[in-house]
Formats: sequence, C-alpha cells, structure tokens
Amino acid sequence: MTTLDEVKRRAEQDAKSRGMYLTPDEGLLKNLLEGLKENEERYGYPSCPCRIASEVFDLDRDIICPCDYRDPDVAEYGTCYCCLYVDQEAHEGKKEAQPIPERRPTDKQMRGLGMEEPEPKETTPKGSINATDRILFYCKQCGYVVFRNEPPYMCPICRAKREMFQEIVTTQGYYTRKLV
Repeated sequence: MTTLDEVKRRAEQDAKSRGMYLTPDEGLLKNLLEGLKENEERYGYPSCPCRIASEVFDLDRDIICPCDYRDPDVAEYGTCYCCLYVDQEAHEGKKEAQPIPERRPTDKQMRGLGMEEPEPKETTPKGSINATDRILFYCKQCGYVVFRNEPPYMCPICRAKREMFQEIVTTQGYYTRKLV
C-alpha cells in the first residue's frame, strides 16, 4: 500500500526534475495527494485526481500523474490543470492560478464518464504487429520512443514539442519511419 509520504515524495521529485514546484496551498496539496493515493489504490495507477478515469490503464495513460497536459499547462498558465504543479512565480505567490482550458480530448473525457463504448477491436493473430490500435512514435530530437494512440504533447526526455514526434511504421515485418 502506498503512503501519502511516498506519493508526495514522487510528486516533489518529478516537480524538481522539471524545474517546477508543488502548490504552496497546503490544504489543496493534501487533497490532491490524497486523491492520487486513492486513485492508485483503486485503479493500480495514480490517475490525475482532477479528471475522471475510465479504470482502463491504456485509455488513461494520458492522465497518469504527471499527466501529458501538465508541462504545456505550466508553461502557458503557470499551473497544471489541478494546480498540483506550479511554476516559480505561482509558488512564490507572485501570480495567482488562472482557469485553464481542458486539453484532454473530448472522446477521452467521455470514456472516463462511461458515456462512450470503446469500439471493438478486430481479432488478429497473436504476435501480429497490427494487434493494437497504438502506434510507435519517436522523437526526432532525442530518439525517445513511445507506443501510444497519439504522441505526447511534449517529449518527457528533451521537452520537444509534439510536432517533433514521427510515426514508426512496419513494412514487411521491419520498422521504419513514416515518410511524409
């Protein structure tokens, strides 16, 4: 069982590694950390406490804390969507948290609410490259590879923007980059 101190330590380490801070509001911080702990116990992964998870790991990858939307939110607004992570100015109280528009696509939000059934997957032979709807993407700047439905908003390694990711496709059983 994960403790609240472990959840806080992980969040602090991640914030520090990205030049961010945790919210200075102790009450809010406690509530958010408790939400992360509860979600980790409930789902087996720390989904974002400010969004509704679908309880399906593959559908919720983008909202596992720190979510895919955190870095662009902090860069643009000074805080992430739930205000767990903040920039230096927000941490020092030089600016207040502003409302942040939801970046998560509507279809993913609807799945979290249980309002949209995922489309049934076609059955393919075991070991087939097309056995999933996920795609291999690589960062053209640092080479980071990710296997998801869509590339992240920002590379977790070099912080390159989403546009720097390119799809890796298979041709006759071999992987190659997609020519655009």
